[in-house]
Amino acid sequence: MTITNLPSTNLPSSLVATLPGDHYTDPEVFALEQERIFEARWFCAARASQLAKPGQFRTYQIGRESVLISRSRDGSIRAFLNICRHRGAKLCTAESGEVKRAFQCPYHAWTYGLDGKLVAAPNLTSMPDIDRVEYGLINVHVREWLGYVWVCLADTPPSFEEDVMGAVTERLGAAESIERYGIDNLEVGKRIVYDVKANWKLIIENFMECYHCATIHPELTEVLPEFADGFAAQYYVGHGAEFGAEVQGFTVDGSEGLDRIPGVAEDQDRRYYAITVTPQVFINLVPDHVIFHRMYPMAVDRTIVECDWLYLPDVVESGKDVSRSVELFHRVNQQDFDACERTQPGMSSRAYAKGGVLVPSEHHIGAFHTWVQDKLGAIPAR
Repeated sequence: MTITNLPSTNLPSSLVATLPGDHYTDPEVFALEQERIFEARWFCAARASQLAKPGQFRTYQIGRESVLISRSRDGSIRAFLNICRHRGAKLCTAESGEVKRAFQCPYHAWTYGLDGKLVAAPNLTSMPDIDRVEYGLINVHVREWLGYVWVCLADTPPSFEEDVMGAVTERLGAAESIERYGIDNLEVGKRIVYDVKANWKLIIENFMECYHCATIHPELTEVLPEFADGFAAQYYVGHGAEFGAEVQGFTVDGSEGLDRIPGVAEDQDRRYYAITVTPQVFINLVPDHVIFHRMYPMAVDRTIVECDWLYLPDVVESGKDVSRSVELFHRVNQQDFDACERTQPGMSSRAYAKGGVLVPSEHHIGAFHTWVQDKLGAIPAR
């Protein structure tokens, strides 16, 4: 027996039904999401500059798997399941670090090269029948784009061009629109990590709409006055929200920002663009910097969000003050995440058992809900 995910109700044309409450609270639904979304789609894990030298590594929880990402000796980025092939011990227990030539399991000392090949183990020479490639680390698919490392755990990954780059093109209208910001060559001027006690979908839904902006984002609506009307930039293809007439820059007080990124076109100046790349990336574009969010869903009611503020290299290297631009979106993040945490308990209420509704300025969120449904398929009744 199965149940349909969205409630069947007769709603006024102004309203669209949301997902029901258990999609935000049920560990079994979250387990399906881990398997069918996070382990099946392209997942943005790391800034490539965090892996600058051969031997540098980072580990990430992606779905149900620990993934090890490192820089190989040939300069390429490699990713593996962070599991020793001998007895299944976690190979690297630290979140980040650096090795000289190889990864060694702390349990029985099986040792793997930076290319994942089994290179050494106690008494390995007495076992000549062991294929060192076959018993090497399990590879994970890797792509580099926009200066970030994207991985996919699926045996056959979906098209990166369609799923990831296509999401940007769909939002901006053309791929070259984002290329003008030169995100690959920007540097991290500030990184803040948020531990949000809310389901990952609540965070995406919040980011996609601006119906709440006039209520909880006073600083943002001062800089982007059109947001006070409730329509987010993502509601329109190719549209960037225009700065207020008296606003000089994308800063917490509207004061002057930094020099414009050289590639940014005239029609992109003094505008803010927002992009959602499902399942866990938000990209925010303004003339002098880029704000890049990555979500790491840890539990049905907990999500780690890592936010990078990216600037031109000379801005970071010279130590220029970026605090006013950081403070604007840091406040937006705090306001948004507080709202998501206030919403999470309501997902368990009988009042939300059949879900809520989306008003016209939020109808585009319905496409995200349809996307989630499509990836999960029918959920067994319990």
